[in-house]
Amino acid sequence: MRELIRRTASATPADRDGGVDALRAFAILGVMLGHWLVTALVADSGTVRAVSPLQPLPQLTPVSWLLQTLAVFFLVGGQMAATSYAAARARGGTYRRWLGARTARLFRPVVAVLVVWSVVAGTLLAAGAGLDTLRTLGGLALSPLWFLLVFAVLTAATPLVARLHPLWPLAVVLHIDLIRFGLGGPAWLGWINVAAGWLVPYCLGAAWARGGLRDRATGWVLLLGAGALTAGLVLWAGYPASMVGVPGARISNLNPPTLAAVTFGLAQCGAALLLLGALRRMLQRPAVRAAVALMNLSAMTLFLWHQTAMMAVTALGLLTGGFLPGLHTVPDGAGWVLARLAWLPVFALALLVCWGAFRTYEHGRRGGTEVLPEGRPTGAGVMWRV
Repeated sequence: MRELIRRTASATPADRDGGVDALRAFAILGVMLGHWLVTALVADSGTVRAVSPLQPLPQLTPVSWLLQTLAVFFLVGGQMAATSYAAARARGGTYRRWLGARTARLFRPVVAVLVVWSVVAGTLLAAGAGLDTLRTLGGLALSPLWFLLVFAVLTAATPLVARLHPLWPLAVVLHIDLIRFGLGGPAWLGWINVAAGWLVPYCLGAAWARGGLRDRATGWVLLLGAGALTAGLVLWAGYPASMVGVPGARISNLNPPTLAAVTFGLAQCGAALLLLGALRRMLQRPAVRAAVALMNLSAMTLFLWHQTAMMAVTALGLLTGGFLPGLHTVPDGAGWVLARLAWLPVFALALLVCWGAFRTYEHGRRGGTEVLPEGRPTGAGVMWRV
């Protein structure tokens, strides 16, 4: 472990902002823990269905405030994309080559997921599993793909939106919600917010790359101002308090994103900016820096396989012949929550197995040597990409 830490630290470019990497690692970790905590698979009459503990246990709603971290990921994504595009242009690179390099790492791991789950789906059907069960399991396994699609679209649009003020897409979200909820407009209009809503933190990240958002006052304005606005929308405008979808709820803040989800995301971005200094100080410890580096190097692999890891543990648990608390039982009380927390290390161990099996699809090894963005071999078996 000490050797791995040393090699990772030596392979990290000296000018790389570790605070940005730490924020991305935090965002990925939040999404994974959030899904593991608020998704329960219940076997009922031969059918497996997904149940959210947020429905019978609304007191768990604050969990969604801590672990719904997509806005932070789009903030960091906008910052990194704008930075790398400017660097590519400065070196004389073309837009096509830059976009190909960025999207390749996003979609190489997707191929492995689709192939594996095609085999799993065929096996389940051959074994007599119902379509409802297959729809539940496949939906959970492939749900991360919508995020990658939106992220890829925004990445491709970086040259167009890099200088777009975040207030413009925010205004779009506001007007879409006014039409949908205030004027009784069609529900399909909300899907415009999938692009407009996540464009807000993405543009904020691009502004950060241009040298903005450097003073702490900006972070406090975002945290307090957007936080107060979110509270007002929940208390007086009828938006749900949960920042993730709850089955049976009239409105979902996330599917598609609502104004409350976007303003909440802005508050999260403000908190992230305020934490940067502390994160950079923590990263002075080689062990912490290595952990953040390794998580960033496998961010897409972890993101794409974390639901599969949870389902694999759940399926193996069924082989015991009973319903294990916190794994197969209906989330109906504090006992389920405590049991679920005890299963998290097991989910993490299963994810580690998936990581070992599929991480090479993301790393893009070339003849056994991994390379830096400029194409220089690291000599340490670690590859850094912005």
